[in-house]
Amino acid sequence: MKMKKLLFLFILLFTINLSASSILILNSYHKGYEWSDNIINGMENFFYKKRDLDINILYMDSKRVTSKEYYESLEKLYKVQLKNRKYDLIIAVDRFAYDFILKNYYEFFTTEPILAVGIENFSYEKAEKYGVANRVSALLEKRDLQGNVDIIRTIFPSIKKLYIINDKSLNALHTEPLIYNLIDNFNGSFDLIYLKEDNLENLKKKFSEKEESSAALFIRFYKNKNGELNKNQEIADFIKNAKIPIFVTDSIFIKRGATGGKVIDLNRFGQTSGQMALDILSKKTNKIVESKDLYYIFDSTKLGEFTLPVDALKVPYELVNKRLTYYDRHRGFINFVFTISPLLIFLILGLIHNIYMRKQVEKDLRRRIEFDETLLNAIESPIFWEDFQGVIVDSNETFCKLLKLTCKDLYGKKLEDFKNNKYVKSVIEILDKYKQNEDENYEFDYFDDNLKKRIYLVKQEKFKDEKTKSEGFVTIFTDITKEKEITLEKQKNRQFVIQQSKLAEIGEVFSSIAHQWKSPLVEITAIAQELFYTKKCKDLKEDDSFVKDIMNQVTYMTNTINDFQKFIMPSNKEIEFNIKEAIESMLQIVHHNMKYNNIKISLYIKEDTKLEVYGYKNEFMQSCLNIVNNAKDALLSKDYKNRRIDIKLFNEKNWLIIKIKDNAGGIKKKNMNKIFEPYFTTKDNGHGIGLYMTKVIIEDKMKGKIFVENVEEGAMFTIKLEQNR
Repeated sequence: MKMKKLLFLFILLFTINLSASSILILNSYHKGYEWSDNIINGMENFFYKKRDLDINILYMDSKRVTSKEYYESLEKLYKVQLKNRKYDLIIAVDRFAYDFILKNYYEFFTTEPILAVGIENFSYEKAEKYGVANRVSALLEKRDLQGNVDIIRTIFPSIKKLYIINDKSLNALHTEPLIYNLIDNFNGSFDLIYLKEDNLENLKKKFSEKEESSAALFIRFYKNKNGELNKNQEIADFIKNAKIPIFVTDSIFIKRGATGGKVIDLNRFGQTSGQMALDILSKKTNKIVESKDLYYIFDSTKLGEFTLPVDALKVPYELVNKRLTYYDRHRGFINFVFTISPLLIFLILGLIHNIYMRKQVEKDLRRRIEFDETLLNAIESPIFWEDFQGVIVDSNETFCKLLKLTCKDLYGKKLEDFKNNKYVKSVIEILDKYKQNEDENYEFDYFDDNLKKRIYLVKQEKFKDEKTKSEGFVTIFTDITKEKEITLEKQKNRQFVIQQSKLAEIGEVFSSIAHQWKSPLVEITAIAQELFYTKKCKDLKEDDSFVKDIMNQVTYMTNTINDFQKFIMPSNKEIEFNIKEAIESMLQIVHHNMKYNNIKISLYIKEDTKLEVYGYKNEFMQSCLNIVNNAKDALLSKDYKNRRIDIKLFNEKNWLIIKIKDNAGGIKKKNMNKIFEPYFTTKDNGHGIGLYMTKVIIEDKMKGKIFVENVEEGAMFTIKLEQNR
């Protein structure tokens, strides 16, 4: 008998389980995407309270992956997963899932009804196109834009500008008709501005500063221009940190920085979806319903931050993050005290303790003030505060010593009150010059009574005391004397290294001069000998010819040594010079050496090229000489029949471009990023500072740019010099 009862019970349970309805939920997005998760949580909570249902959820992840190949792969995957499954209802969460089901309905299903949840627009024509119009129901998510504008107008009567923020996603296109309809039919005293953006950083920057009488209505902003999905926390941080009130249309960002609005409660929206699903399972009817799950919710903290009252609203509303009054926070305690009056003594003792603690805090505060004053006076830089009218509020003792005045005499007065004081007069002049261009740091020299020079850097910042609403300026004179001395010493050392680099080239230049002078000396010797041995001839014209030949050779040698002398002299100041002349002078120095080694150098100048630049001519020549000598060494290290160095000059916008190219085979890839480093060399006897100093001269001294690359047969150095400095 017992066995029969157990068998009957097992059959009954098995039959009930088989009779449980089976629902497939296809989510457009991924697990963890807050919008869809809230809706599905609402549905699941509703289902589990009402009926025993078999629920299967599939995630399409269409926010993060949108390629055609991905959707084709999903189709193949779902064909396998759903092949032997039978469902009583298919629920599509948002547009991507709904479109996917329409397109592939007869691949996966037969006669199952469809419930589309969260889409904004429904098209019967689209459903009829796929032959499923009689099977589709929909719960539309309609954002009440006009309702939110009316709310903002009511609680923010002084508003002059309302931004409507939307992104450039496909979902945004479904909301745009509502936005344009709102703008076209709007009749109000303030401007509606549709802000369609695709970069969250741009929004953060735009609303990072306070904009009077402005607010924003946030629709959505989920993807940047590059397709990267913004996390809800990033969007919430933007909304929270914005300097204007931001209203929203759904509940995701309530309690996370939004001021509030007429919003769709996504969890309740999910519960309504669940009820609609059960109705479809019971009645097997289809209908299109517009969601009514709209609620007025506001953040009390944000309302207080922007001084926005909601008392004028004539609809029920909910406040979140509400600031509790003292009574709200201690309601139980106060009720308890009034109920049991003898315990009032404990409250009195608590108040006495509170007074005692306040006294202790005051003592600590005084100590802190004294500490801050001591710390301030310990700073060697002169500092003083003045209000917006120029009255000195406070300063440190260093500033008073700078002016040769007592701090007591300064406080409560303006600097103009001490114009007869020469030190004050100097400070006033310095501040006037600084205010003419606050973007640049202004330096000035100060001489004390012992005529000892000090160099100060002026910096002035505006301050505002939020408690007293007072404004003014803090001025700091930073002593940079030591830093300037160190900088000057570095400049001297750098000039020394430049000269050292130049001397390293002198050996080769001397060799070049020796070759250049050898031929004229031989010629002079031959002419002199010929004149000596033919002196018997008294022909005056012949003597003049000998003298002329000798003088030509001497002139050539003189010009050679003059060019060399000009090259080795350091440039003490910047001048305007002609790049062509500088390069030709440099080439004249190495001409004989290049000719002797069968290296052809060509100089090409594009027509109408502006050749004048501002800088250090000799140092520029040294830079070019370093590059040319390196090219020469590279050409000589290998057996090249056609050795060539090409120099080209041309203009590009405000730059003069110098390109020096050789055909020596190029620079090894592993050395490409090292050749401008100090003491790096690939030569056996190289010093490794030539190209380093070339970079220092071009980029530091002449504010230009230099880089190298391999091209065709060799390497090419490019120098860019700005012409409008």
